[in-house]
Amino acid sequence: MSDSQTTSTTVSTPEQSLSAKIEAMLFVSAEPVPVAQLAAALDVTASVVERGLKELDEALLNRGLRLQRNGGRVQLTTAPELAELIELFLGLEATTHLSRAALETLAIIAYQQPCTRPQVDAVRGVNSDGMMKSLLSKGLVQEAGRTDGPGRPILYSTTPEFLQHFGLSSILELPPLAAPAEPDNEHSVLLKG
Repeated sequence: MSDSQTTSTTVSTPEQSLSAKIEAMLFVSAEPVPVAQLAAALDVTASVVERGLKELDEALLNRGLRLQRNGGRVQLTTAPELAELIELFLGLEATTHLSRAALETLAIIAYQQPCTRPQVDAVRGVNSDGMMKSLLSKGLVQEAGRTDGPGRPILYSTTPEFLQHFGLSSILELPPLAAPAEPDNEHSVLLKG
């Protein structure tokens, strides 16, 4: 064979699984990715992507990464149980402690989202303006639009950072709210008689 002749060799690579392809795309994405965008890139339907995400989620259970979902978007995050190790490795300090008032405000938003500041104020019984500004600056809540009511107040919702901060993969993982206490049955019987 002379130098002028070239040979082309085709390197055959094994076909990667759908979950491996999704994992690779999520790994290189800096932001949460809409399922529709993953479907378009893979030239498959959203339901096929959902099956791949479920397979990937199961594969990651005993690993250092997790899938996180928020508002129809998905991303890879580190496992919440490894947070201390990651902070130590990166030289970060867990300096972001939330006050009781901030946690109260955040809980109201998380369970009622999207909601307005006046709605939060009504539940808390005090002005929440300072708490809202603090939570916005920490990236735990975001503006999610405006209502159609008078003055068009801003609607607030939680962010992917909220999920990461509390080690949740989805807002659906929030614990259920406690039911209001039942009236005392003995007292109820006395009222009837």
